[in-house]
Amino acid sequence: MVNVKKKRVNTSYFVILLTLITLASCKTNKNTIYEIQGKRININEQYATDDAIEKFIAPYRQHITNDLDSVLAYNPVTQEKSKGKWQTNIGNFFAETTLELSNPIFKKRENKNIDFCLLNHGGIRSIIAKGNVTTRTAFEIMPFENSVMIVGLTGKEVKTLASYFLKEKKPHPLAGLTIFTDENETTLKNVLVNGNTVDDSKIYYVATSDYLANGGDNMTFFRDSSIKYDLDYKLRNLFIDYFKKVDTLPNITTERVVIQ
Repeated sequence: MVNVKKKRVNTSYFVILLTLITLASCKTNKNTIYEIQGKRININEQYATDDAIEKFIAPYRQHITNDLDSVLAYNPVTQEKSKGKWQTNIGNFFAETTLELSNPIFKKRENKNIDFCLLNHGGIRSIIAKGNVTTRTAFEIMPFENSVMIVGLTGKEVKTLASYFLKEKKPHPLAGLTIFTDENETTLKNVLVNGNTVDDSKIYYVATSDYLANGGDNMTFFRDSSIKYDLDYKLRNLFIDYFKKVDTLPNITTERVVIQ
């Protein structure tokens, strides 16, 4: 007489054992890194003379030079920050360009539009000379790592910003905002955002730099705002993108401060 039950039990043990062996064989081996060592090798340890060092770095310098000096656009008129009491052509260029290239990004991310732009006069570090415009030009006018931030201000705070502008008496780069003052250039008479009277209760979105958004140049109206968006877009890269976008740079002379 055959013991069927016993055979079934033995078969079950065999299947379980085979499954365990299969799973063990499919297990992924994990490699563990226990230690990484590194050291700095000074170039003058490998190359004994200045000529040898120069020969080593020459190809790298040439590559960087070619990138920096490639022509991107043309500038028909020298743009500089020293000519102009309330606005300069280079300041207008800074603000208008920042507004133009930042707005599509802000619109896509937040479904909102930027109303105007304010940067700082001291952030302009060089002229844009008449002639060819290159990548090097962008590094000269903006050598810092500042990036674009959008700050929300109430209409009342926008008027505070306008009063600050008149008090400072500096041609800070400004676009989208028009400030009206008296003959003494001290009293704020009116403020327009894109041609419209400012609404005290409305939120306006202002493009500026991260430096100013954190209260730089005593712009506390930016610092105190709780509405801030970081576009993660360096101003230098923005200018390079604009140079690549256009054939000829505009010479913008629009008045930002109107004396009545």
